[in-house]
Amino acid sequence: MLAGVRGRSTQTFIASVNLVNSEQLELLVTRTMPFGKYKGRLIADLPGHYLNWFASQGFPPGEIGRLLALMHEIDHNGLSSLIEPLRERHSSSSAG
Repeated sequence: MLAGVRGRSTQTFIASVNLVNSEQLELLVTRTMPFGKYKGRLIADLPGHYLNWFASQGFPPGEIGRLLALMHEIDHNGLSSLIEPLRERHSSSSAG
């Protein structure tokens, strides 16, 4: 999806993220890991080493794999702050 981002500028990476459906970004802060050591944790809250492990071993098929790959690219490029507004919006809307 966003493979080969290493070595690119942040602006180029952000332009690449624009190709990602905004709903996918929203899912990072609402969808939880369905299995494994971090079962139940938001995809956006998974530690970098866990995302790196998937990157080296292969992401699972389907939507969860696409979300893990997207989160890995965001985390790997130091751009986790890009999803903070989404996280804040969802945490405030779920608070009541």
